[in-house]
Amino acid sequence: MNETGINQNKHPSKDIIASLSAVLLNKKIVLCITGSVAAYKAVDLARLLMRYGAEVYPVMSDTSSSKLINPELMKWATGNNVVTKLTGNLEHISLADYNTSDLIIVYPCTANTISKIANGIDDTSVTSILSVAVGANVPIIICPAMHQSMFYNKLILANIDKLKQVGIDILEPDIYEGKAKVTAFESVIALVIKKLQPISQKSWFEHKKVLVTAGGTIEFIDPVRVISNLSSGKTGISIAREAKARGADVTLVFGNGSSKFEELNDSIINVNTSEDMLNTVRQLLSSSEYDVGIFSAAVSDYTLVDKSNIKLKSDSPYLDLRLSPTKKIIDEVRDLSNKMFLVGFKAEYGLPCSTLIERAYERLIKSRCDMMVANDIGRDGSKIGSDKIETYIVDVEKNVIHTPIQNKPMFAKCLLDIIENRAAKSKQLQ
Repeated sequence: MNETGINQNKHPSKDIIASLSAVLLNKKIVLCITGSVAAYKAVDLARLLMRYGAEVYPVMSDTSSSKLINPELMKWATGNNVVTKLTGNLEHISLADYNTSDLIIVYPCTANTISKIANGIDDTSVTSILSVAVGANVPIIICPAMHQSMFYNKLILANIDKLKQVGIDILEPDIYEGKAKVTAFESVIALVIKKLQPISQKSWFEHKKVLVTAGGTIEFIDPVRVISNLSSGKTGISIAREAKARGADVTLVFGNGSSKFEELNDSIINVNTSEDMLNTVRQLLSSSEYDVGIFSAAVSDYTLVDKSNIKLKSDSPYLDLRLSPTKKIIDEVRDLSNKMFLVGFKAEYGLPCSTLIERAYERLIKSRCDMMVANDIGRDGSKIGSDKIETYIVDVEKNVIHTPIQNKPMFAKCLLDIIENRAAKSKQLQ
């Protein structure tokens, strides 16, 4: 086992675990698949749950495993053995009894399976698993999929109500094209995260307002040409994702980068230039009070003195550009927000650790931050734009926390854990 709790000798398909977020790390989720034509979608759901940190154990009904998708595909997807029949190994007990699994999802769930569960019938691997889980009070999420008319059958609706009455969560299907189509992955992930965060273990970030900047900025040479940097925005996206998973109200000011973040679309303000980002930050902090600000964007250090309003000709033998320094956004933040817990980022290239830490501390003092995250973007394994990062986190007392090379979602988890620990001790963050 390594320090993240993930087995080093794992199945290769498990390399994606916690690649998007670590919010479900070390959670054991049983994914039951029944005989709906939507069964193929369970492959992508399993992979997404893993990307949020979960271990996924597939259970397939006879119809789904013999006619719809091959169990070997689910084994590939999850890296775990697939249960298709109950044997002397008592799979229904090892997966669904007390303290064996954190959550069970039925995706997709047919009308037939819904009715069997509601009436205590356990004649398949899936229904036996669920029969045990109901008795052991293991959380269950059911995602129906069937024809629209079948879903609106009063007997089916009555059985769904019976399931709700015993505490089973039903994620309603999307009704269109005459079908009750299984709900989108995003709805499942959101409910899973909510279910697996007990009230006693809720994150300090819940309901806190968090401002994150991410990505690079561009500076226009002319209407079609720019100067920029190689930032991907992956670090800031991971931080925003992790904060949102912990219940924060996240605003993400994003420049340019290669990251995809569809599930954050309602939180994003897109900008282009360093001036755009500065003005956006000013407006946000002037109109609202944020609890935490994490400024990870790779803002351009220089901008053009004279920008051309027309496209420059490309046949000149050379092009002279006059540049002037841009304003440091982080230097203005403290004047706009006195109470916000402020985290800055200091990127350097090819420096010894001691020099990197010293420069980060100097920037922390100048910007009046609470913490400064320093990283060398020239180091092998964690260069700019890569999927991994190594940092040194410095505070006002010059305490240093080293986070070794790890994927950026795991780093985001570490960073937010550190902020949470400070929150428990600081009146500023209460």
